[in-house]
Amino acid sequence: LRVRAWSTPGTAICLLVDRSGSMTGRPLATAAVSAAAVAWRSPGDYSVLSFGKDVIAAKSQDVPKSNERVIDSVLALRGFGTTDVAGALIAAADQLSRSRAGRKITVLLSDCRATAPGDVVGAALRLGELVIVAPESDAAEAQELAEQVGARFTTVSGPSDAAAALARVLDT
Repeated sequence: LRVRAWSTPGTAICLLVDRSGSMTGRPLATAAVSAAAVAWRSPGDYSVLSFGKDVIAAKSQDVPKSNERVIDSVLALRGFGTTDVAGALIAAADQLSRSRAGRKITVLLSDCRATAPGDVVGAALRLGELVIVAPESDAAEAQELAEQVGARFTTVSGPSDAAAALARVLDT
């Protein structure tokens, strides 16, 4: 008697960290804590991308990397430049396409103030699931995007609130 079981990982997460000029200081520290929380929640199937003008992978979906190195990469970010939200959402879709998970979630940690050309709403609508976590003090545009595309939305007050903010939008 032989039994074979095939299974796919349950959930894949792509964390998008806005590193544009409007997201310096406290928001980037919050991003590092968020990266740690994502790594803990989905240790085998996650990616962390930072974006401003360009998208840079701190961790690709299909490449193993220690959590410490991922967090160090996020902590080394410095906020500057423009914000290509559409490009970041497209990159997230690409990362998540590499996963076999049944549930694929993009977590956008941003004020969503797009300053580069691109179809943000169109890119967001192509994602399986989108959740947006915005700085508590600068959330108007992020909330508007969430309403336009049917994304779950919450705000985060700072690094100490990052894990709780992610739980609010991921545990539904």
